[in-house]
Amino acid sequence: MLLPILHYPDKRLRTKAAPIEKVDNTIKTLVKDMFETMYEAPGIGLAATQIDQHIRLIVIDTSEDKSQPLCLINPEIIEKDGELEWDEGCLSVPNYYECVTRANHIKVKALNENGEEFELEADDILGVCIQHEIDHLDGILFVDHLSKLKQKRLLEKARKAAKK
Repeated sequence: MLLPILHYPDKRLRTKAAPIEKVDNTIKTLVKDMFETMYEAPGIGLAATQIDQHIRLIVIDTSEDKSQPLCLINPEIIEKDGELEWDEGCLSVPNYYECVTRANHIKVKALNENGEEFELEADDILGVCIQHEIDHLDGILFVDHLSKLKQKRLLEKARKAAKK
């Protein structure tokens, strides 16, 4: 089922997500729906916060052919190092891309859609995407990493688009 995606500057995007206590059928269905929504958008990552579900759940697939779906429940970055600049976009901030500085290499701990704990090391686009989506769970948008002037311009643009 396709889910509606919240758009900036919707205040609900600033909600801090709560940990998931139990991975049950409701969560598994939500994971499937989030993948369907992300692929349809089209995007490479989606946080539950973006669909107005304020729980710590993200789905990602950075592959060209949609063959590497990755679900992270209660993700936590346990190591990070280096610095990398990447041109980022966001399904909640459509048609807007800016260069953001992130950690070059991360190690993340999470649960998968079956509730099993795993660790993953990531860099390049996957690392950037994981950091971007975890930010969503903390109520942070990639635009928050930009200069105040760029934030102001984007906010004006987003408000005008919302009126149309």
